[in-house]
Amino acid sequence: MTSEAFPFDAVVGQDDAKLALRLAALDPLIGGVLLRGQKGAAKTTLARGLAALLGGAPFVDLPVGATEDRVVGTLDTRAALTDGEVRFEPGLLAAAHGGVLYVDEINLLPDHLVDVLLDVAVSGENVVERDGLSHRHPARFVLVGSMNPEEGELRPQLLDRFGLCVEVTAPTAIDDRVEAVRRRLAFDSAERGVHDVTTSPSPVATGAGRVPDALIDAACRLALEVGAEGLRADLTLCRAAAALARSDGRTEASAEDLRRVAPLVLAHRSRRNPFDPPVVPPEQIEQAMREVLGGLDDGRRSDAAREERSGDSAGDDDGGCEGDGGGPGTQRPVVIGSARRPPSVPRGRSSPSPRGRTIGDAPAGPGDSIAVVPSIRAAAAGDRSGGGIVVDARHLRRAVRVAERPRTTVLCVDLSGSMGAPERAEAATGTVLGLLADAYERRHQVGLVTFRGRGATTVLAPTGSVEVAGNRLRDLVTGGPTPLAAGLAEALHVAERAAGDDGDALIAVLTDGRATGAGGLDAALEVAARIRRSTVEALVLDCEGGASRLGLAARLAEAMGARHVRVTDLAPAALASTIRGGVR
Repeated sequence: MTSEAFPFDAVVGQDDAKLALRLAALDPLIGGVLLRGQKGAAKTTLARGLAALLGGAPFVDLPVGATEDRVVGTLDTRAALTDGEVRFEPGLLAAAHGGVLYVDEINLLPDHLVDVLLDVAVSGENVVERDGLSHRHPARFVLVGSMNPEEGELRPQLLDRFGLCVEVTAPTAIDDRVEAVRRRLAFDSAERGVHDVTTSPSPVATGAGRVPDALIDAACRLALEVGAEGLRADLTLCRAAAALARSDGRTEASAEDLRRVAPLVLAHRSRRNPFDPPVVPPEQIEQAMREVLGGLDDGRRSDAAREERSGDSAGDDDGGCEGDGGGPGTQRPVVIGSARRPPSVPRGRSSPSPRGRTIGDAPAGPGDSIAVVPSIRAAAAGDRSGGGIVVDARHLRRAVRVAERPRTTVLCVDLSGSMGAPERAEAATGTVLGLLADAYERRHQVGLVTFRGRGATTVLAPTGSVEVAGNRLRDLVTGGPTPLAAGLAEALHVAERAAGDDGDALIAVLTDGRATGAGGLDAALEVAARIRRSTVEALVLDCEGGASRLGLAARLAEAMGARHVRVTDLAPAALASTIRGGVR
């Protein structure tokens, strides 16, 4: 199987993305290209192809979990401790010099690192200043970032600094989709060069067996039918069907092979909302297969398969992988290898973090990573003899790093049948979207729990995506009793799970304090006491109206250890502002 990158110009469609990448390569001062879109839409393929288009320039894939030292460079600790010489050890920015620096899921990269990447991409120079050491080196590269908007947005300040931004989606026209799959399969061939991907013969063959054109077409239609994003499902359907044929001693996949592997390939790949079932229901896949595969002549293919098995050598281990060109005049199949994969923080209040920004140093303890320059400096400060510097355990220092902790806000709203429920539903939707407008700038998340009828529902799991929230918050249902205790318990569960060990969480409860159902207000007060004992902050937005007030929301806030704020204005902007101001 070839090790070259998939040809840039062989990617089907994506004309805007190709143009943007070519322009950024011609003028790095443009400032980089951001590819936004669904998974499996060839974003990584385009970035790798650009490096090959630049005459085999370096291609550096920056992992989301990379530390600042790994990105910008660090000190050669061995040289410092053994030779007494401080030397710079280049990072990924230096490795990308003259080529392409690719950051998949750049929206999940800590903001301070995105800032560094954008600065260096435009300036062409990386300057490292740390612990009294200053080093600079050229770092001219094309910065390409990719992201799926459903996983959260970049802050507007960072979005604006990308010179070009393109929406990338997989082709939906069936002819384009089939051609894209054929080209990818042909490229993975062990027998054909990369220049043949646009003229591959039929049937296409995999490392396990051949895949007829009709079956590629059917695979693409199946993937579209169940709403699979990108092209991974289409490709996997073809490869899995060929592998199944080989396991049965055949060299050409049939519709029956595709039918057998389809549930395994498609069940987890449909486009779905966050609270939809994690897999496609079997009956939906079965219906798609009936519609797509009904026209294929399985009987004829089965007969051909039986004849093929009778003529094949029992000792043929390659299953038609290579050299299986058939008789005279038969088109030579393309052999497809397995799909190659590319090599492989939210913001809040600052807290110690091994991957955060360096702000100083402190005495090192057992197991700590040693900060070399501060350690040498400490040894030098204690050495009054004028001789060589000797570093011992007393002088060892560690770097102090901080990262801003993620913040999760869970809005808990009473949608029971009490007066004003429709207004509260409208206010909840607008408030969540308003909070998200600020949250994605700060890498925070927002969720929504509602309670009515017999229980509570997590309508929106904590997310930083306005798009996801907008899809989930349509047509909230109101009416029924007021299970306040259930709502508080669900909100606490969601907040604690989202915050984890290193995040902050706030529960903002929009209620008049009334509670019905099992236990009534007493049960709600018990859950409120649990919230008080937790690490979750709380805020009670008291929407009780009328001249005669019961003050139940104030009692709830006291039991919860929460701030109590009376709200007379249910306008989303006002509520969002109150919630932002309610954080301690």
